[in-house]
Amino acid sequence: MGGLVSKKVGVVKGEMIKAYGTIRKLWPTDLPAFRAHLLRLDPDSRHSRFGMGASDDFIARYAARCFTLPGVTFGYFEDGVLRGAAELRDMGQHSQIDEAHDGEAAFSIEQDWRGRGIGSLLFRKVITAARNRHMKRLYTSCLAYNRSMQALARKFKADLTFETDEVLGVLEAPDATSATQFNEALDDATGFATAVLDLHRRWFNPFQTFRIFSPGQH
Repeated sequence: MGGLVSKKVGVVKGEMIKAYGTIRKLWPTDLPAFRAHLLRLDPDSRHSRFGMGASDDFIARYAARCFTLPGVTFGYFEDGVLRGAAELRDMGQHSQIDEAHDGEAAFSIEQDWRGRGIGSLLFRKVITAARNRHMKRLYTSCLAYNRSMQALARKFKADLTFETDEVLGVLEAPDATSATQFNEALDDATGFATAVLDLHRRWFNPFQTFRIFSPGQH
């Protein structure tokens, strides 16, 4: 539960998974970890993620804005450090909660953590979240020239269709069900508890010392 990834996950969509960490939803308290992750991306990864060369200042401002936008972000943590992220953004306005609409998906995985199936695990989370939100299309702005992203999307051909160079169709079956929505809510609860523990570990220093001043000392 809670997106925990065991040391030997096995095979997902024909790919051997070698992931050793945890996947969970990111919360506003994860902003420093998310920003640090994006800043560690090499120039090619930044271009693949943002469709352009992204400066450190741009990335810092983008990360700060992310948690104010409608949508959800999932993160892959290993040894307490965020090494990969998948963002799902709600596009446009819709009057009904169950009204079909579009979304935008984006992925970022640090260079040394690629080729281990982490992208597949994150993509599966995004597809489930998109279905639970009644999204019928996912826009991926870098899909046209990002071969790694194309290969990743093709692994989910039972869930997605290629509509254009930048649009993936989310197949209807199986659509959101009470079971998938319950599973996401349960992941949210356990993931939030994990986030609180992570925040507590960052804030609490068991070795903190205090200097005691004698009367009259400053």
